[in-house]
Amino acid sequence: MSTQSQCQRFRIGYALAPKKGQSLIQPSLLTKASERGIDLIPIDPIKPLIEQGPFDCIVHKLYGPDWTRQLQQFSSQNPNVPIIDSPDSIERLHNRISMLEVVTQLKLHFDNEKFGVPNQVVVSEMKSLTSIEDLKLTFPVIAKPLVADGSVKSHQMYLIFDSQGLESMTAPFVLQEFVNHGGFIFKVYVAGMNVKCVKRKSLPDISEEKLKSLKGFLPFSRISNLIDNDKKVHDDGKKNSQGDEVDLESVEMPSQSFLCELARGMREALGLNLFNFDVMRDARDSNRYLIIDVNYFPGYAKMPGYESIMTDFFLQVLNKSAVGVTE
Repeated sequence: MSTQSQCQRFRIGYALAPKKGQSLIQPSLLTKASERGIDLIPIDPIKPLIEQGPFDCIVHKLYGPDWTRQLQQFSSQNPNVPIIDSPDSIERLHNRISMLEVVTQLKLHFDNEKFGVPNQVVVSEMKSLTSIEDLKLTFPVIAKPLVADGSVKSHQMYLIFDSQGLESMTAPFVLQEFVNHGGFIFKVYVAGMNVKCVKRKSLPDISEEKLKSLKGFLPFSRISNLIDNDKKVHDDGKKNSQGDEVDLESVEMPSQSFLCELARGMREALGLNLFNFDVMRDARDSNRYLIIDVNYFPGYAKMPGYESIMTDFFLQVLNKSAVGVTE
């Protein structure tokens, strides 16, 4: 490396909500980035973006027409400065139908693994809702808000067990097939070409026998009651996998090559660099994986060693190897 390139420093501006900024921009990240020649500069959302800088790149997670307009104005005057990511591409993830459509359109083939999305349908009006069979679904199902904008309301989800529970919902919403998946999911974090997978506990499996005793609906926040109640019922020592505590240590990860190729396909199809997606392994087929959710600019600081991953990504952007960044 030449002396000139060793001395070169890059300025990356970041525009994040206060809570997001506190989570991501920790001293450990600032230090790691600085060691690699990168200075992370906060963007003041109160001042016009065009009056700030100079920047070699901008990363952001702010929304609204005014911010989009400011990004467009900045890009028109600084066409060589990458903006991570495009507001139009991010918008696709704010709808729970369009966010997963990209998965069904991927032309990827693997020797062993299969991938897809759960069956789902939009319920626009309750009066148009006849029966669960007409929707080509079976109970239990999951009801999710159609809009996924990070608000409190967008995280209000329900597990529905019967028609009475379904009639208690308020349209519009998305009904998604519930698939038994062992009580765990995989969260796959993507930062450019960097892919990191972690295991997390999830909703418990529900047997057909257990379903007979469940009525109405349960908010996700109360799903743990299923496990607690089931353990009490089976405290007589009988084996019941539905009430067992999930041992994440024993859960086998999907192959890294599969996840990397899936992430690459999604990254290119979405036109996004910073996102994560939730994957579950079908309990009926260990080679079948279902993508159930995609989120923009997730909480990377939750990952071990996130500082190196994010710094590597910043260097990818500056070297023009990120999606949507050209020479």
